[in-house]
Amino acid sequence: VQLQASGGGLVQAGGSLRLSCAASGRTASTDAMGWFRQTPGKEREFVAAIKWSIGRTAYADSAKGRFTISRDYAKNTVDLQMNSLKPEDTAVYYCAADMDGSSLWYRGSGYGYWGQGTQVTVSS
Repeated sequence: VQLQASGGGLVQAGGSLRLSCAASGRTASTDAMGWFRQTPGKEREFVAAIKWSIGRTAYADSAKGRFTISRDYAKNTVDLQMNSLKPEDTAVYYCAADMDGSSLWYRGSGYGYWGQGTQVTVSS
């Protein structure tokens, strides 16, 4: 499966951005899709995930109440709506796919396919 992320940019604190990830190729085997982020010098961090077939969602504590992950089953896309953005949300955001049915998909584990990152910068 190939993943293409888009939608990053520069926004002021308190603003919103919507990231989108388009999946192509062997999408029928997708079990879950997730969003992760990484800042220089830090480990990649789980943000949110969605179970592809049933739409069940999971969020990191930092994302709860502000971010919403959704998927368009027909278009093979996964979006991340980010509201009330904070400077600490600044990072490169990556979408990823779990094709193997990881039991820990909701904690960001088991994602073997990755898209290129998209930069999100939140100014104070």
